[in-house]
Amino acid sequence: MYAKCGSLAEARAVFDGMQFRDAVSWTSMISAYGTGGKSCNAAALFSKMQNSGLCPDSIAFISVLSACSHSRLLEEGRYNFKLMTKRYKIIPRIEHFACLVDLLGRAGKVEEAYRLLAVDHLFRLVPEQSGYYVLLSNIYAKAGRWDNVTTVRSIMKRKGLKKMPGAINVEINDRVYTFLVGDQSHAQSKKIYEELDVLVGKMKEAGYVPETDLALHNVEEEDKEYHIAVHSEKLAIVFAILNTKPGTPIRVTKNLRICGDCHIAAKLI
Repeated sequence: MYAKCGSLAEARAVFDGMQFRDAVSWTSMISAYGTGGKSCNAAALFSKMQNSGLCPDSIAFISVLSACSHSRLLEEGRYNFKLMTKRYKIIPRIEHFACLVDLLGRAGKVEEAYRLLAVDHLFRLVPEQSGYYVLLSNIYAKAGRWDNVTTVRSIMKRKGLKKMPGAINVEINDRVYTFLVGDQSHAQSKKIYEELDVLVGKMKEAGYVPETDLALHNVEEEDKEYHIAVHSEKLAIVFAILNTKPGTPIRVTKNLRICGDCHIAAKLI
């Protein structure tokens, strides 16, 4: 619970206070560090787990591989994948392959991701899960291979697969509010967008440059900037600022991973 609220210190305090830690306890804390951007902590804790005498299971390896992916720890991820298969004799699952594909893609190793991990293999195992198609599309987009992006999206369209919409929740005064990208369904939408414009202006004065790499490639740069400017994270944060007192912690939760631009924007805001 603490980890999913972004309170890693409190999560670690609970973990350290446990008299007995099973594989689930270790994996939960490793996953917390990985999700919270503390991948080095995740890797260190994973090593400590092994030194404690516990054998990590397939779920623990998903957590540590995911942590490596989020922080582009390429060699660390490769080492752990080999450790899983060679030392612990764990047969890789679709999630392990997906983490490694993501890791290689983020490191710019697109050809290796396709050649060594056989993206086609992913699609044969889970042909109807849109998330893996989106993963591949994002990797190609990051590499500037827009023809491949178009091909993947065409396959999704032909199969009737749709990307899961990103949704942000923020809790204020015991009520949960949900935002989607470009959301204008809230009563305060006009005020939210006005305040967001002010914030974006201040961020640019502080050196903020919108990350438009993964935005649609067939639109103008200004349109790309607008598309990422109205991401649900930014709308939810502005809504919370408008409806809480100064100094109040703002915690937003999302069903998908936050994009790099929203991560930078949140720090500046």
